[in-house]
Amino acid sequence: MVFKKGEQVRCISKNSHFLSPKIPSKEIFKAIEIAIPASAIEQAIAKTNVEEKRQRALPAQLVVCLVIAMSLWSKDSMRDVLKNLIDGLNEAWVKIGKYWRFPCKSAITQARQRLGAGVMRQLFHSLVRPMATVETVGAFINELRVVVIDGTCLDIPDSDENARVFGRPGSRPGTRAAFPKARLVILLEAGTHLIFDALMCPYKTGERVRALKLLRSVTPGMLLMWDRGLHSYAMVEAAVSKGCEYLGRIPCNVKFLNETQLEDGSYVSWVNPSSKLRKKGFKPIQVRVIEYTIEHSERPEAQIRYRLITSLLEAKKFPAHLLACEYHQRWEVENTIDEMKVHLLGRKTHIRSQKPKKVVQEIYGLLLGHWAVRLLIFQAASSAGVSPLRLSFSGTLRVIRRVLPKFQRLQPQELPFFLIG
Repeated sequence: MVFKKGEQVRCISKNSHFLSPKIPSKEIFKAIEIAIPASAIEQAIAKTNVEEKRQRALPAQLVVCLVIAMSLWSKDSMRDVLKNLIDGLNEAWVKIGKYWRFPCKSAITQARQRLGAGVMRQLFHSLVRPMATVETVGAFINELRVVVIDGTCLDIPDSDENARVFGRPGSRPGTRAAFPKARLVILLEAGTHLIFDALMCPYKTGERVRALKLLRSVTPGMLLMWDRGLHSYAMVEAAVSKGCEYLGRIPCNVKFLNETQLEDGSYVSWVNPSSKLRKKGFKPIQVRVIEYTIEHSERPEAQIRYRLITSLLEAKKFPAHLLACEYHQRWEVENTIDEMKVHLLGRKTHIRSQKPKKVVQEIYGLLLGHWAVRLLIFQAASSAGVSPLRLSFSGTLRVIRRVLPKFQRLQPQELPFFLIG
């Protein structure tokens, strides 16, 4: 028999035989086991009850790995992603005369449909968490872990189902936007770029709505930052109720009375609830307001005025200058979004799935792919005693692509030589 792989032709003798379709997940992700353990994949499958009763060419464990690998090889076709994913295993099988019949495109599509989105959601939430320690450069300010919340939009394929579920941006009369969009709101650790919670929704669902729900993952000991588009009394009240500190920019149309002037130029004021919330018993919340101007060294007229509010009322412990400088760590979220949309995806249409459920599945795969790259960067930076933000994201991604098949060829006794410790 003869099988074609690209332009190469492999001849299989009569004595050769096809391999059993069961491929253990622990064999696939050896190189990134520290980020995505095989045991976590199996537990997510068990909790969502999607394990097959009969043996398939694409078992659930392999499909989970495939969905994550879609972000690592985003420009390749689905069959090529699968070939890249098990390249090391396939090479070892060929040497002993065993062959794995690569499924066709429709078989991969059906396998993804069987898997659904619940497994990927379960796996994401079981793995992600803040990882920085007090030794991590730039991750803390006076023992407060700096976290940032923000949102972005992802272009998805122009199918009727995607358009109906996710919606399109507005456009001029008689025209329509080229692609539907899915909105993604993320919560990340600024010092490591690790996303430790995320929510997706239709395009027309505002970021504020999802951001409020995303505060489920903030805890005491965190300093939460947000941009002016997310400012609201509800946001402040939710942060206070979770026990975390906050530092947020406010729109220019929101006014504050100077109740008490502080020695560093900031002042104490109040955020007031709307009349509807006031009737429900919500009270004004005391805040500290910090105002400053950023000037352009070569263009004095190009000034940007910033106003921040914070729950950190102690001017001596948290001077206005310190918080003003620290607030600009909020832009780390933009770099994280760039890592996902440019370096991981790198496609004109960010998501390739034609069906809404598979869009959700793929986005969780993207988040897990980003988690794997960023966690390996964090581990390497911690070992070297440098900031995780100094190491190249795209360089690490290229290394992962190379070593995934190499680790699959290693024998168990060789693995300890490659572990971080």
